[in-house]
Amino acid sequence: MFNKNEYRAELNRYRVFLDIEKGLSGNTLSSYTGELEKFEKFLEKEGIDYLNVTEEDIMEFVKVESRKGQSASTQSHMISVLRSFYKYLVIDEKVEANPASSISFPKKWKSIPKYLSKSEVVDLINAPDMEKNTGIRDRAILELMYASGLRISETISLKFENIFLEDNFLRVMGKGNKERIVPFNNKAKEELVFYLNHARLKLLKEKTSDILFINKNGGPLSRQGLWKVVRGYGVKVGISKTLTPHMLRHSFATHLLEQGADLRSIQMMLGHSNISTTEIYTFVAKDRVKKIYDKLHPRSDEEN
Repeated sequence: MFNKNEYRAELNRYRVFLDIEKGLSGNTLSSYTGELEKFEKFLEKEGIDYLNVTEEDIMEFVKVESRKGQSASTQSHMISVLRSFYKYLVIDEKVEANPASSISFPKKWKSIPKYLSKSEVVDLINAPDMEKNTGIRDRAILELMYASGLRISETISLKFENIFLEDNFLRVMGKGNKERIVPFNNKAKEELVFYLNHARLKLLKEKTSDILFINKNGGPLSRQGLWKVVRGYGVKVGISKTLTPHMLRHSFATHLLEQGADLRSIQMMLGHSNISTTEIYTFVAKDRVKKIYDKLHPRSDEEN
Protein backbone atom coordinates (compact mmCIF):
# COMPACT_ATOMS: atom_id res chain seq x y z
CA MET A 1 0.00 0.00 0.00
CA PHE A 2 1.12 3.53 -0.74
CA ASN A 3 1.69 5.72 2.32
CA LYS A 4 1.65 9.36 1.24
CA ASN A 5 2.99 10.77 4.50
CA GLU A 6 5.96 8.40 4.52
CA TYR A 7 6.77 9.18 0.89
CA ARG A 8 6.56 12.95 1.48
CA ALA A 9 8.83 12.67 4.52
CA GLU A 10 11.35 10.68 2.47
CA LEU A 11 11.13 13.20 -0.33
CA ASN A 12 11.87 16.05 2.10
CA ARG A 13 14.92 14.20 3.45
CA TYR A 14 16.10 13.59 -0.10
CA ARG A 15 15.77 17.30 -0.94
CA VAL A 16 17.92 18.17 2.08
CA PHE A 17 20.50 15.61 0.90
CA LEU A 18 20.58 17.13 -2.61
CA ASP A 19 20.80 20.64 -1.23
CA ILE A 20 23.46 20.14 1.43
CA GLU A 21 25.44 17.11 0.28
CA LYS A 22 25.24 17.59 -3.49
CA GLY A 23 24.96 21.37 -3.58
CA LEU A 24 22.35 21.39 -6.34
CA SER A 25 20.84 24.69 -7.45
CA GLY A 26 17.32 25.78 -6.57
CA ASN A 27 16.13 25.20 -10.13
CA THR A 28 17.52 21.66 -10.15
CA LEU A 29 15.94 20.89 -6.78
CA SER A 30 12.58 22.09 -8.09
CA SER A 31 12.99 19.96 -11.20
CA TYR A 32 13.76 16.83 -9.17
CA THR A 33 10.88 17.49 -6.81
CA GLY A 34 8.48 17.96 -9.72
CA GLU A 35 9.35 14.57 -11.21
CA LEU A 36 9.08 12.81 -7.85
CA GLU A 37 5.69 14.41 -7.21
CA LYS A 38 4.48 13.02 -10.56
CA PHE A 39 5.81 9.64 -9.44
CA GLU A 40 3.92 10.04 -6.16
CA LYS A 41 0.61 10.44 -8.01
CA PHE A 42 1.36 7.32 -10.07
CA LEU A 43 2.20 5.25 -6.97
CA GLU A 44 -0.90 6.50 -5.16
CA LYS A 45 -3.15 5.65 -8.10
CA GLU A 46 -1.64 2.18 -8.48
CA GLY A 47 -1.43 1.53 -4.72
CA ILE A 48 2.30 0.76 -4.83
CA ASP A 49 4.62 1.13 -1.82
CA TYR A 50 7.57 3.30 -2.89
CA LEU A 51 9.94 0.92 -1.06
CA ASN A 52 8.69 -2.06 -3.10
CA VAL A 53 8.84 -0.48 -6.55
CA THR A 54 10.05 -2.72 -9.39
CA GLU A 55 11.73 -1.94 -12.69
CA GLU A 56 8.43 -2.74 -14.42
CA ASP A 57 6.63 -0.18 -12.23
CA ILE A 58 9.06 2.57 -13.24
CA MET A 59 8.83 1.64 -16.92
CA GLU A 60 5.04 1.77 -16.68
CA PHE A 61 5.25 5.21 -15.04
CA VAL A 62 7.45 6.53 -17.85
CA LYS A 63 5.09 4.98 -20.41
CA VAL A 64 2.08 6.70 -18.79
CA GLU A 65 3.88 10.06 -18.87
CA SER A 66 4.97 9.55 -22.49
CA ARG A 67 1.31 9.19 -23.51
CA LYS A 68 0.82 12.75 -22.23
CA GLY A 69 3.20 13.96 -24.91
CA GLN A 70 6.41 14.02 -22.89
CA SER A 71 9.52 14.21 -25.08
CA ALA A 72 12.31 11.64 -25.05
CA SER A 73 14.44 14.19 -23.24
CA THR A 74 11.83 14.60 -20.49
CA GLN A 75 11.45 10.82 -20.16
CA SER A 76 15.22 10.48 -19.80
CA HIS A 77 15.16 13.10 -17.07
CA MET A 78 12.44 11.18 -15.21
CA ILE A 79 14.50 7.99 -15.31
CA SER A 80 17.61 9.88 -14.20
CA VAL A 81 15.76 11.43 -11.23
CA LEU A 82 14.29 8.08 -10.13
CA ARG A 83 17.69 6.40 -10.53
CA SER A 84 19.21 9.06 -8.26
CA PHE A 85 16.38 8.84 -5.72
CA TYR A 86 16.61 5.07 -5.39
CA LYS A 87 20.40 5.18 -5.26
CA TYR A 88 19.95 7.44 -2.24
CA LEU A 89 17.51 4.93 -0.70
CA VAL A 90 20.01 2.10 -1.27
CA ILE A 91 22.76 4.08 0.47
CA ASP A 92 20.33 4.84 3.31
CA GLU A 93 19.55 1.09 3.47
CA LYS A 94 15.83 1.64 2.85
CA VAL A 95 15.86 -0.65 -0.20
CA GLU A 96 18.25 -3.43 -1.22
CA ALA A 97 18.56 -2.64 -4.93
CA ASN A 98 17.97 0.27 -7.29
CA PRO A 99 14.97 -0.62 -9.52
CA ALA A 100 15.90 2.09 -12.05
CA SER A 101 19.57 1.21 -12.46
CA SER A 102 19.13 -0.98 -15.57
CA ILE A 103 16.49 1.06 -17.40
CA SER A 104 17.78 2.46 -20.68
CA PHE A 105 17.17 6.05 -21.66
CA PRO A 106 14.88 6.50 -24.68
CA LYS A 107 16.68 7.28 -27.93
CA LYS A 108 16.40 10.85 -29.10
CA TRP A 109 17.70 13.08 -31.82
CA LYS A 110 20.04 15.75 -30.65
CA SER A 111 18.41 19.07 -31.37
CA ILE A 112 20.56 21.50 -33.28
CA PRO A 113 21.05 24.64 -31.20
CA LYS A 114 19.67 27.85 -32.65
CA TYR A 115 22.31 30.51 -33.07
CA LEU A 116 22.82 33.90 -34.71
CA SER A 117 24.96 34.68 -37.70
CA LYS A 118 27.96 36.91 -37.08
CA SER A 119 26.24 39.83 -38.78
CA GLU A 120 23.12 39.34 -36.64
CA VAL A 121 25.28 39.43 -33.51
CA VAL A 122 26.84 42.71 -34.66
CA ASP A 123 23.38 44.20 -35.35
CA LEU A 124 22.13 43.07 -31.94
CA ILE A 125 25.09 44.47 -30.02
CA ASN A 126 24.80 47.80 -31.85
CA ALA A 127 21.05 48.08 -31.18
CA PRO A 128 21.05 49.70 -27.69
CA ASP A 129 20.72 53.48 -27.49
CA MET A 130 24.01 54.69 -26.00
CA GLU A 131 22.41 57.98 -24.99
CA LYS A 132 20.55 56.09 -22.26
CA ASN A 133 22.03 54.53 -19.13
CA THR A 134 20.07 51.33 -19.75
CA GLY A 135 21.37 51.26 -23.32
CA ILE A 136 24.98 51.50 -22.10
CA ARG A 137 24.26 48.66 -19.68
CA ASP A 138 22.57 46.54 -22.34
CA ARG A 139 25.44 46.84 -24.81
CA ALA A 140 27.87 45.77 -22.08
CA ILE A 141 25.65 42.76 -21.31
CA LEU A 142 25.27 41.69 -24.93
CA GLU A 143 28.97 42.12 -25.66
CA LEU A 144 29.96 40.16 -22.54
CA MET A 145 27.50 37.30 -23.09
CA TYR A 146 28.70 36.85 -26.67
CA ALA A 147 32.35 37.16 -25.62
CA SER A 148 32.15 34.61 -22.81
CA GLY A 149 29.19 32.28 -23.43
CA LEU A 150 27.59 33.03 -20.05
CA ARG A 151 24.22 31.60 -19.11
CA ILE A 152 21.49 34.10 -18.21
CA SER A 153 21.65 33.12 -14.52
CA GLU A 154 25.43 33.58 -14.51
CA THR A 155 25.14 36.99 -16.14
CA ILE A 156 22.64 38.50 -13.72
CA SER A 157 24.48 37.12 -10.67
CA LEU A 158 27.92 38.48 -11.63
CA LYS A 159 29.58 40.45 -8.84
CA PHE A 160 32.49 42.88 -8.84
CA GLU A 161 34.68 40.35 -7.08
CA ASN A 162 34.16 37.95 -10.01
CA ILE A 163 35.53 40.38 -12.63
CA PHE A 164 39.23 40.79 -13.37
CA LEU A 165 39.37 43.58 -15.94
CA GLU A 166 43.14 43.85 -16.10
CA ASP A 167 43.48 40.17 -17.03
CA ASN A 168 40.28 39.89 -19.13
CA PHE A 169 38.63 37.01 -17.31
CA LEU A 170 35.62 36.22 -15.13
CA ARG A 171 35.21 33.79 -12.26
CA VAL A 172 31.82 32.20 -12.79
CA MET A 173 29.74 30.04 -10.45
CA GLY A 174 27.84 27.74 -12.80
CA LYS A 175 25.46 24.81 -12.43
CA GLY A 176 25.93 22.67 -9.34
CA ASN A 177 27.99 25.47 -7.75
CA LYS A 178 30.92 24.58 -9.99
CA GLU A 179 33.37 27.42 -10.44
CA ARG A 180 35.13 28.09 -13.74
CA ILE A 181 37.36 30.76 -15.23
CA VAL A 182 36.14 32.34 -18.49
CA PRO A 183 38.11 34.80 -20.65
CA PHE A 184 36.57 37.74 -22.50
CA ASN A 185 37.89 39.95 -25.27
CA ASN A 186 38.99 43.59 -25.30
CA LYS A 187 35.75 44.77 -26.91
CA ALA A 188 33.73 43.36 -24.02
CA LYS A 189 36.24 44.95 -21.63
CA GLU A 190 35.76 48.36 -23.29
CA GLU A 191 31.97 48.16 -22.96
CA LEU A 192 32.21 47.01 -19.34
CA VAL A 193 34.53 49.87 -18.42
CA PHE A 194 32.26 52.37 -20.21
CA TYR A 195 29.23 51.01 -18.34
CA LEU A 196 31.02 51.21 -14.99
CA ASN A 197 32.25 54.74 -15.62
CA HIS A 198 29.13 56.26 -17.18
CA ALA A 199 25.94 54.36 -16.28
CA ARG A 200 26.07 52.01 -13.31
CA LEU A 201 26.17 54.60 -10.52
CA LYS A 202 23.33 56.52 -12.16
CA LEU A 203 21.22 53.35 -12.32
CA LEU A 204 21.95 52.58 -8.65
CA LYS A 205 20.31 55.87 -7.60
CA GLU A 206 22.53 56.21 -4.49
CA LYS A 207 21.87 52.59 -3.48
CA THR A 208 24.69 50.10 -2.90
CA SER A 209 25.08 46.67 -4.49
CA ASP A 210 27.86 44.21 -5.31
CA ILE A 211 25.90 42.95 -8.34
CA LEU A 212 27.34 44.13 -11.65
CA PHE A 213 24.24 44.69 -13.80
CA ILE A 214 21.59 46.96 -12.30
CA ASN A 215 18.00 47.56 -13.40
CA LYS A 216 16.45 50.99 -13.88
CA ASN A 217 15.14 50.98 -10.29
CA GLY A 218 18.56 50.45 -8.77
CA GLY A 219 18.19 46.74 -8.01
CA PRO A 220 19.69 43.60 -9.55
CA LEU A 221 18.56 42.77 -13.09
CA SER A 222 16.17 39.79 -13.09
CA ARG A 223 15.99 36.80 -15.45
CA GLN A 224 12.72 38.10 -16.88
CA GLY A 225 14.22 41.56 -17.27
CA LEU A 226 17.17 40.28 -19.26
CA TRP A 227 14.87 38.12 -21.43
CA LYS A 228 12.85 41.21 -22.32
CA VAL A 229 16.01 43.20 -23.06
CA VAL A 230 17.44 40.64 -25.48
CA ARG A 231 14.13 39.86 -27.16
CA GLY A 232 13.33 43.55 -27.55
CA TYR A 233 16.57 44.27 -29.36
CA GLY A 234 16.00 41.25 -31.58
CA VAL A 235 12.68 42.73 -32.68
CA LYS A 236 14.31 46.14 -33.14
CA VAL A 237 16.96 44.88 -35.59
CA GLY A 238 14.57 42.55 -37.41
CA ILE A 239 15.88 39.15 -36.29
CA SER A 240 13.05 36.88 -37.40
CA LYS A 241 13.84 33.91 -35.14
CA THR A 242 12.54 34.09 -31.58
CA LEU A 243 15.56 35.43 -29.72
CA THR A 244 16.57 34.25 -26.25
CA PRO A 245 19.62 35.08 -24.13
CA HIS A 246 20.76 31.45 -24.49
CA MET A 247 21.14 31.95 -28.24
CA LEU A 248 24.09 34.25 -27.54
CA ARG A 249 25.70 31.32 -25.68
CA HIS A 250 25.03 29.04 -28.65
CA SER A 251 26.42 31.68 -31.01
CA PHE A 252 29.56 32.02 -28.89
CA ALA A 253 30.26 28.27 -29.06
CA THR A 254 29.29 27.88 -32.72
CA HIS A 255 31.42 30.77 -33.96
CA LEU A 256 34.44 29.63 -31.94
CA LEU A 257 34.15 26.17 -33.45
CA GLU A 258 33.83 27.64 -36.94
CA GLN A 259 37.05 29.55 -36.35
CA GLY A 260 38.90 26.38 -35.41
CA ALA A 261 38.65 26.21 -31.60
CA ASP A 262 38.90 22.71 -30.13
CA LEU A 263 35.95 21.11 -28.34
CA ARG A 264 37.77 20.64 -25.05
CA SER A 265 38.47 24.38 -24.74
CA ILE A 266 34.85 25.23 -25.59
CA GLN A 267 33.67 22.66 -23.04
CA MET A 268 35.75 24.34 -20.33
CA MET A 269 34.50 27.82 -21.20
CA LEU A 270 30.85 26.72 -21.30
CA GLY A 271 31.18 24.76 -18.06
CA HIS A 272 29.86 21.48 -19.50
CA SER A 273 30.63 18.56 -17.19
CA ASN A 274 30.54 16.12 -20.11
CA ILE A 275 32.06 16.78 -23.52
CA SER A 276 29.18 14.94 -25.18
CA THR A 277 27.07 17.99 -24.36
CA THR A 278 29.54 20.21 -26.20
CA GLU A 279 29.63 17.88 -29.21
CA ILE A 280 26.19 19.14 -30.23
CA TYR A 281 28.00 22.09 -31.82
CA THR A 282 30.09 19.94 -34.15
CA PHE A 283 27.43 20.06 -36.87
CA VAL A 284 28.73 23.51 -37.80
CA ALA A 285 32.19 22.12 -38.48
CA LYS A 286 31.24 20.06 -41.52
CA ASP A 287 31.56 22.94 -44.00
CA ARG A 288 34.96 23.91 -42.60
CA VAL A 289 36.16 20.28 -42.77
CA LYS A 290 34.99 20.00 -46.39
CA LYS A 291 36.89 23.17 -47.34
CA ILE A 292 40.05 21.87 -45.63
CA TYR A 293 39.68 18.56 -47.45
CA ASP A 294 39.18 20.20 -50.84
CA LYS A 295 42.18 22.45 -50.25
CA LEU A 296 44.64 19.90 -48.88
CA HIS A 297 43.84 16.45 -50.29
CA PRO A 298 46.21 15.81 -53.25
CA ARG A 299 43.49 14.34 -55.46
CA SER A 300 40.51 16.44 -54.40
CA ASP A 301 40.78 18.85 -57.35
CA GLU A 302 41.19 16.18 -60.01
CA GLU A 303 38.37 15.48 -62.40
CA ASN A 304 36.64 12.08 -62.16
